[in-house]
Amino acid sequence: MLGRAGKFADGRPEFVVSSCEASLKRLGVDVIDLYYQHRIDPDVPIEDTVGAMARLVEDGKVRALGLSEAGPQTIRRAHAVHKIAAVQNEFSLLYRAEAEETLQTTRDLGIGFVAYSPLGRGLLTGSVPGPETMAETDARRRHPRFAPENIAHNMELVRRIEVMARTKKCTPGQLVLAWLLAQGDDIVPIPGTKRKERLLENIAALAVHLTKDDLAQISESIPVGAAAGLRYPEPQMKSVYL
Repeated sequence: MLGRAGKFADGRPEFVVSSCEASLKRLGVDVIDLYYQHRIDPDVPIEDTVGAMARLVEDGKVRALGLSEAGPQTIRRAHAVHKIAAVQNEFSLLYRAEAEETLQTTRDLGIGFVAYSPLGRGLLTGSVPGPETMAETDARRRHPRFAPENIAHNMELVRRIEVMARTKKCTPGQLVLAWLLAQGDDIVPIPGTKRKERLLENIAALAVHLTKDDLAQISESIPVGAAAGLRYPEPQMKSVYL
């Protein structure tokens, strides 16, 4: 993710091309189905970055283009250069204000929305240990939402989800994934997991039926902006939703 001089993004056209070539080599393929600019470089016009990505499409090395952590205006400017197929931004019951704002733009332009961290980096499963018991290698220790001053508040919000999940005879994770899927057919959640049992649990969210009243109750249980702590540490916040 780090670009030049320790930045979290490098949108220079030459870097776009070299990164694609390196990915093709590592993957051992001739073409990439969906090529993302995973963070927006504020020092490079998005038109220049997407222009280079578009040339990769013309050269047959990439089939479709995507952006990640892009704001509405950036998406519109990029889409004017070349069709953007998908926008990947964080979206969960805990963090949804920016995602819901972005959806207005992606839907207007016919762009799919890929929701990453739909389980709030595990918080919404109700099974996250406290920061004092997290492994030293656990990347979540760096995230403000897991900081000692925030975790108790956030877990109290999750308790509300646990109560509703019991009534639906599903896990909290399945409930919030079902809620997210119900927000629109254009939304594709991508929960991450390392274990087969968690993968199967996530897939089973497709079988959770939620009524309009259920959806409203879930939304109201954790109001927009209720979560404590930023999505990323302060320095990284300068590279998201640009």
